[in-house]
Amino acid sequence: MLIRLAVCIAAVSALVASAPAGAQSAGSVPRIGVLWQTPPPPPVHPHLAALFRNLRDLGWQEGKTIEVEYRYGGNDAARLRALAADLVRSKVDLITTAGDLSTRAAQQATRSIPIVALVGHPVESGFAASLARPGGNITGFAVLADELALKRLELLKEMVPKLTRVAVLWDPVTHERQPRMVEAAAGTLGLEVETVRAASAAELPGAFEAAQRARAEAMLVLISPMFIGARTELTRLAATHRLPAMYHTPAFTEVGGLIAYGPSLDEQWRQVAGIIDRILRGARVADLPFQQPTRFELDVNLRAARAIGIEVPRSILLRADRVVD
Repeated sequence: MLIRLAVCIAAVSALVASAPAGAQSAGSVPRIGVLWQTPPPPPVHPHLAALFRNLRDLGWQEGKTIEVEYRYGGNDAARLRALAADLVRSKVDLITTAGDLSTRAAQQATRSIPIVALVGHPVESGFAASLARPGGNITGFAVLADELALKRLELLKEMVPKLTRVAVLWDPVTHERQPRMVEAAAGTLGLEVETVRAASAAELPGAFEAAQRARAEAMLVLISPMFIGARTELTRLAATHRLPAMYHTPAFTEVGGLIAYGPSLDEQWRQVAGIIDRILRGARVADLPFQQPTRFELDVNLRAARAIGIEVPRSILLRADRVVD
């Protein structure tokens, strides 16, 4: 009898130890604040869906082992600051962000609640002392898009061999380093660039008209949470203007975009989910380095190419990770 009791106690202890911290009792369920830099869904942001899919794989299920507070501020800095302060007042255990604007709002609201961010340049943006040792309450995933500018332009030129002028679509709330690095990369390829701006979905038509006035023959869309949120309208405008456009995530090619090259979506959000998991289990934010991409993926949409009269080179098709047809 005593042996059976000891076995049962050991089994229960092992089960509790293997469960997420928030699953141990109803009163200890962690609360995550999502401070998102896009308008509220629908449609659901594909990156947010990827994050919670990976969290579920780690045992964190919304409504069961975690509670989630959603706040959507668009590209409105004042609104994001107010929403960040609201999350702090509600005593969430962790805040997750994507983009400089939402991350800065969270940083200004708290220096103690852990913040897990996906940003381009955390050191240059003032979110971390270094990638290896962030030193504060912010860590996450650093996209570090500098070296990608040249690769994306090379692929765009391969897609449009006679390319000489490229419109660079930039969301000015993102780091200005993005367009600067594109200009430097364009010079090595003999390309002229014209930067056009859009800080909201309403400004996208004007940006495409500016690209047309600049006689751009293609467009490079820089990284922005707002652009992903407005991806359907953005790819529609590119098709309407018959402008071959390069994006940074398959979220665009899945809704009619021509070509995308960038860090693996699954990898980056699996890393972010892993960091959240470690913090919820007791790890110190200051001890967790910013992760960086190691896998990059190429996506091509043949239907989009046919619609604007582009023949996708076989050299690109052979290297593509995914082809939409």
